[in-house]
Amino acid sequence: MPMPRRILPRSLSLGVAGLAALVMSTADAAPANTLEAILAGPQRSDVERARDVYRHPKQTLTFFGIKPNQTVIEIEPGSGWYTEILAPYLHDSGKLYVAPYFADVTKSDSPSNKRYRDKLMQDPAIYGNVKVGALHAGQFSDVAPEGSADLVLTFRNVHNWIKDGHIDDNFKAFYAELKPGGVLGIVDHRAKSGTTDQQMMDSGYTTEAYIIEHARAAGFKLAGRSELNSNPKDTKDYAAGVWALPPTLTGGDQDRAKYVAIGESDRMTLRFVKPSQAGAGQE
Repeated sequence: MPMPRRILPRSLSLGVAGLAALVMSTADAAPANTLEAILAGPQRSDVERARDVYRHPKQTLTFFGIKPNQTVIEIEPGSGWYTEILAPYLHDSGKLYVAPYFADVTKSDSPSNKRYRDKLMQDPAIYGNVKVGALHAGQFSDVAPEGSADLVLTFRNVHNWIKDGHIDDNFKAFYAELKPGGVLGIVDHRAKSGTTDQQMMDSGYTTEAYIIEHARAAGFKLAGRSELNSNPKDTKDYAAGVWALPPTLTGGDQDRAKYVAIGESDRMTLRFVKPSQAGAGQE
């Protein structure tokens, strides 16, 4: 005689089904410290998130080789657009140092830097582990010990150092901070080949050749280039320079629709490496 089939109580059967659904949901959910989860996090406003289409933060940081347990130095963080991503990503097992930049060694703060510090203080759960130092014309203070950083990152800043004359000082400082094999990641407004130094200073656009030359002079090896942040719509011929484009839109309402349609600037994305051995060959 066949054994009678046991029927689970309805409450128990629903409990098993619910448990299975919970397990599946947990397995499908992205860990909280992935770049995907952080990019969708509440610390980022809709306005800042809308700029991802031009800045490609996940792909850019992945290209630079970021890992959550690394020691990272962000140079001249501005309003903190990238800090909003880096701070939570490195919060648990990594270290984030930020270095606002001062061309004049006698200066120690500015209204924009104060706003940045206030931003960090307002949300200690996210930014409490961020160490704020400074970079004064090639001299670091209150950042990672020399030779200990895995990554030095700078976004749209190099063009400023041409005008103030400290590009070489700063690159040498980055080299000293990085451990052998460490990476310098640069994103900046890309000028047309043949642009003069004066035109770069006036327009805010810098040639790839110029940055590569000065990085190599500091000892770096060019390890990779990416077109992640390129924008072929950018003609780079505006009277107001790169600042005519979003997000600055220097002209206000004048030709606003034209510049919004172009979007943010055409940008180079360069990865440099500090050689593991002194005198190692460069590309």
